[in-house]
Amino acid sequence: MDLAAVEALTDARERALTAHKLIDDYQVAIGELSRVRRAALEELLNGKMTQSQIADMLDMSRSRVSQLLSAGTRPERAFLGGGRLTMAIGGKFEVGRTDPGAVLSAESFGAYEILAELARSVGLDAAYEIVPPPGLVHLNRPNLIVLTNPRLLPFLSQVMEADPHLRYVEDEKGWFIKEPDTGKEYRSPRDDGECADYGYIGRLPRPDGKGSFLYLAGTHAQGTLGAARYVADNLQELHRELKTRRFSTVILCHYDPKDRRRVTSVERVSPLFKHEG
Repeated sequence: MDLAAVEALTDARERALTAHKLIDDYQVAIGELSRVRRAALEELLNGKMTQSQIADMLDMSRSRVSQLLSAGTRPERAFLGGGRLTMAIGGKFEVGRTDPGAVLSAESFGAYEILAELARSVGLDAAYEIVPPPGLVHLNRPNLIVLTNPRLLPFLSQVMEADPHLRYVEDEKGWFIKEPDTGKEYRSPRDDGECADYGYIGRLPRPDGKGSFLYLAGTHAQGTLGAARYVADNLQELHRELKTRRFSTVILCHYDPKDRRRVTSVERVSPLFKHEG
């Protein structure tokens, strides 16, 4: 609806509500366009174009270009989403209760807190929801991040079949990550008594084909926490390399033996597998 159409509304209440909604919509669009512009300018600079050349191209002063590069929405927020984030976390039923409710592990909630803090740092809000057993998570929605492995969210093992490079699979020894093409296996060191775990980080397609979602899953809860820590520590690099493309990778994290909720180190141990483009 254009300005003339809004002004032509005879009912003042309707005119106020319509104008208010359009202002909110345009502000969101301006914010996202500013992010896209800043990302493009940074890409031009990385391609050896100078700020003076960019200023000439955009018909503005060099100081204005410098302002655009230092202000506004950080481009890397697009890696997480374009609006309020929902983090769906697999839960377990409480033990020892006649009417048990679904609860989260301390590590899974810690992963949420890391990502929520990261989201706030780039101008996004975040909320979480517990997915109770049997783990029927709703994936067909925007700005979604899913946490915890297919042990708690069984449907995710099927969705991961869209990943040509990595899968979570299960055998008589338990769950582990596998590269289907090479046969390489990432079996959790925690299963052998070490204070370490593997985690999966990937962007997978929604079942409805209308987008994608981020998926972070450790073989155990510590791996999920480590995956969140890796994303938080490497957001700029991940965005620069991947933008919002589908991908997957494996991380290895070590944690404090006295406090399993404290990750002491995290590193990527597989390539950043790009699924398309």
